[in-house]
Amino acid sequence: MIQFRPVINIIGFLLVLEGLLMLPGLAFSFYYDDNDIIPILICGIGISIIGYLLWFFTKTENFIEIKKREGYLIVALGWIIMSLFGSLPFMLHGSIPNFIDAFFETASGFTTTGASILTNIEALPHGLLFWRSMTHWIGGMGIIVLSLAILPLLGIGGMQLYVAEVAGPTKDKLHPRVKETAKRLWAIYVLLTLVETVLLMFGGMNFFDSLCHSFGTIATGGFSTKNASVAYYQSAYIDYVIIIFMFLSGTNFSLHYFALHGKIKSYWKDEEFKFYLFFILIVVLGIGLYLNFYSSSSFEESIRKSAFSVISILSSTGFVTSDYEQWGYFMGMIFLVLLLMGACAGSTSGGIKMVRHYLLLKNSFYELRRLIHPNAIIPVRYNKKSVTQDIISKISAFTLLYFFIFAAGSIIMAISGLELPSAMGAVAACLGNIGPGLGSTGPATTFANVSDFGKVFLSFIMILGRLELFTMLIIFSPAFWRK
Repeated sequence: MIQFRPVINIIGFLLVLEGLLMLPGLAFSFYYDDNDIIPILICGIGISIIGYLLWFFTKTENFIEIKKREGYLIVALGWIIMSLFGSLPFMLHGSIPNFIDAFFETASGFTTTGASILTNIEALPHGLLFWRSMTHWIGGMGIIVLSLAILPLLGIGGMQLYVAEVAGPTKDKLHPRVKETAKRLWAIYVLLTLVETVLLMFGGMNFFDSLCHSFGTIATGGFSTKNASVAYYQSAYIDYVIIIFMFLSGTNFSLHYFALHGKIKSYWKDEEFKFYLFFILIVVLGIGLYLNFYSSSSFEESIRKSAFSVISILSSTGFVTSDYEQWGYFMGMIFLVLLLMGACAGSTSGGIKMVRHYLLLKNSFYELRRLIHPNAIIPVRYNKKSVTQDIISKISAFTLLYFFIFAAGSIIMAISGLELPSAMGAVAACLGNIGPGLGSTGPATTFANVSDFGKVFLSFIMILGRLELFTMLIIFSPAFWRK
């Protein structure tokens, strides 16, 4: 039977954390003399108090082990409740008065999707802009992983939260204790954020914009402080800095950890990373040559535009320097495929993930060999280790379910009023936590004209994609609630 006491207790702690993390935005509100001080202060303190009361009245002296079902429920409810409470500052200030719009924007932030309903981002005061970007940064490494990194409260039961929340088919543990693993992942996360912030400031961005864009890059979120996104700056230097950090953020963070400890060859020993790198190089070169041939752009500019757009979509960041839909119908089809790909497992990106594509391709190739040599034992190997058929079956099931949800979601969004290409782009962008889609939800537009039903549905799709489908879907199973 599910024990609801520890579920409420940990969600209460997460709300305390959320309320406290709203308050740093006040520094920018005071500095820029904006009118969002009171809404942020009320929401930050109020949410912390509510969370503390939930935590205080459900704590117990005896340790209650968090089992799998409690872990899944905490994670699923945690993302929804954090998004609900996180939308309050926008509503109280009046910048996003509609509840559904505010929830969509906040869920998009926490899930690192980056899809926005705002038509004039620059009209938001700086404190709210900072909170909007902060939702990316919190959600990028994961709310639950953050709690594991700073609070020993969860003890050994925290493993179930880690398993339920951490994205990807592989969950690399850098240390036998989950809390230590979370700390090390967050240390790398913070380091990359600080380095990118400094480099962007060298390129002419002010501190506020540099920090917000670093939050969006490292979390592979894509919320910008400018209406034109990164295109606003018209800077090759800024483009290249963000390209590099989008690529790094789409890479398994365990590899960064090993590299920082002198094992730089870990990158090249990892088959997923090599597949990720070569796939990017081939697609970027192909699109770059196409742009160079069919447009007036120089070769360097064509390659830069191609690299930025391709890596932005693959890493699920969603920053924009060019409207790829203006490159022709054929390019639009290529980007629809990219919307369904994803970067590496163990990164902050969304999507299916490269390791799944790689293992399915490898297994398909080996099936051809098995047909020719039916008596031969030809195991699928990954990083020199044999991959069991059970893992291949799980990957196949996940991928099939992902495409089924994409197809069904596209039909639902088309019924809600979007034309089919826009519906497909919107679902692919939200399910993969990418941001810009196609058509009326493409890189040059927003989700403002999507119906209220569509926004609620896409918000659910964002959370579903962020939690890798099963963590969210399992709580709708009758078997989950049985004793």
